Amino acid sequence: MATQLQLGDIAVDVVLKNIKNVHLSVYPPTGRVRISAPGRMKIDTIRVFAIAKLGWIRQQQKKLREQERESRREYLDRESHYVWGRRFLLKVVEEDVAPGVQIRHGALLLRVRPGADDKTREAIVAAWYRQILKTAVRPLIEVWAPRLSVTVNRFFVQQMKTKWGSCNPIARTIRLNTELAKKPRECLEYIVVHEMVHLLEPTHNATFTSLLDHVMPQWQHSRDILNALPVRHERWSY
Repeated sequence: MATQLQLGDIAVDVVLKNIKNVHLSVYPPTGRVRISAPGRMKIDTIRVFAIAKLGWIRQQQKKLREQERESRREYLDRESHYVWGRRFLLKVVEEDVAPGVQIRHGALLLRVRPGADDKTREAIVAAWYRQILKTAVRPLIEVWAPRLSVTVNRFFVQQMKTKWGSCNPIARTIRLNTELAKKPRECLEYIVVHEMVHLLEPTHNATFTSLLDHVMPQWQHSRDILNALPVRHERWSY
């Protein structure tokens, strides 16, 4: 069941689910607020919880609204694109060969068939980002799984509109945003470890933070780097 609370100028979407704990989230880019709560919880109790968190909610909304946005990409020559935190200028080559992307001589070389439009070019680049992310994630999981004493049954990479990653503790799977291929590798490692720690503790409670502090003491630094970088230009939907 879904409803909405209005707390002054802040609207809070409330979803009652078959869960044990309350989850509060503030989503980019505008700071939409959502609370997932156990189905048995009364709405007045949820309201009190939300009011107690108003200061934190406003702080998160301010950060999100001030975060820099990428310019819209047109996939033209000398356009800037980022790979693992490094800037590359795009070089578009129209040839009647299999499309693809390569890093060559400090440039991002995009091969397309003659007449390929910007949507086709975008799809080719997006597929390449997905592939390099998959290649980078697998060894990270192999390193961290024994350190955390967890098993990841499967991982997925996909374009995600509201988060960098997610975890399903029951299925023991994690999902990662393809945009992470554009960010420094330490940011990817932080998100991978973050989601793997959720296999031990599904919520963002004190136990979760303590576990993350123990296995990755520098995680807040990596998180701050990620949060300071530009995010995709589009208006995200939910």
